[in-house]
Amino acid sequence: MQFLRTAFWVVIAVALAFFCMANYVPVTVRLWGDLVMETKLPVLLIGAFLLGALPFWVMARATRWRLKRRLDNTERALVAATAAPTPTAPVSAAPVISAAPLASDAAPLPAADPLPSPSNPTGPA
Repeated sequence: MQFLRTAFWVVIAVALAFFCMANYVPVTVRLWGDLVMETKLPVLLIGAFLLGALPFWVMARATRWRLKRRLDNTERALVAATAAPTPTAPVSAAPVISAAPLASDAAPLPAADPLPSPSNPTGPA
């Protein structure tokens, strides 16, 4: 692909060189009022071409810059969305002291009353 691009530009450069050699004549251009500019025809044509191409070149560069920024932002968002979640509980180096007594220190629970049975609906006496 690089060869085709280089060949294209070489053909354009050779054609431009032949055009310039065949048309290297002075041209008088009237600018404003009595202001007159005398230049060679190839210089005038190449200058007019470059001046006309300038707005499109600036627009293409601005679009390329804007799209590159959007792509970079999207890539950063994708990396952030697919990154492994970090643990939310902080790890503390100090031991955690609980205010609640341990099961071995607690007083024994009282015996639960048995449930009423169909023969004794009020439960034990």
